[in-house]
Amino acid sequence: MPICIDTEGAQIRTKVKKSLNLKIGNKIKFQKEGKFSLYPNEAFSKIKFKDKLSLGFDGLIIKIYKKTGKLLFGKVLSEGKIENNKGVALLNRKINLNYLTKKDFKSIEIAKKYKIKNFALSFTNNSDDIKKFNKLLPKERKIFKIESRSALNNWKKILKFGNEFLIDRGDLSKETFIEKIPKYQRTLVKDAKKNKKKIYIATNFLESMISKPFPTRAEANDIYSSLEMGANGLVLAAETAIGKYPMKSVDFLIKMIKIFKKR
Repeated sequence: MPICIDTEGAQIRTKVKKSLNLKIGNKIKFQKEGKFSLYPNEAFSKIKFKDKLSLGFDGLIIKIYKKTGKLLFGKVLSEGKIENNKGVALLNRKINLNYLTKKDFKSIEIAKKYKIKNFALSFTNNSDDIKKFNKLLPKERKIFKIESRSALNNWKKILKFGNEFLIDRGDLSKETFIEKIPKYQRTLVKDAKKNKKKIYIATNFLESMISKPFPTRAEANDIYSSLEMGANGLVLAAETAIGKYPMKSVDFLIKMIKIFKKR
């Protein structure tokens, strides 16, 4: 069974010790470093007064109304739950982060020691990210994840320098509009197939099976449609990471793939 190292990449994440349910109007403080902060540390210096942050997938939106040398002060615009290690997207502008975190470099070092050959670059934003990752891992198999607005804007150049790609529809829908995801998916798959590159699709295939032992008809149709478009593989996320029915989710996905192959 091949193991793949999935890097953190150029994304801000929450670093909190205790989950909190926040209501509209609540105020919150992020430390530069500490038990309630943002990761990686460079993110603190990038965030500015009036920035709007979308945290996780629970609808939580916070606006920064003040910044000091060691604290960011935010006010809740849309209620939701703040939890540890959840992705943070800036809604009002784009910021540049290093393409790999310190933890990523350490993970890659350990992976090489154990002769792991598969690596995924999260939040691939441009062709330079691919060139640097290729240089770092010249002989290994690399999958480049398309999950940001920058990746969409630079897609034509990105496509030239990589051989395998993954569309992460979850994070992509946070940086763009969810109603445009079907269009983006079809465009990316079509371009990849035209250029004889492999492309995989991830996120939300069996979202209902996080808490229920059976899928919806819409989810079954989504799986079949993605295969019909030409996806080389489908990836489950929360269904197998935190869901109550991981094995049933895998079994249903396999069943759908077998049905598609027999068409």
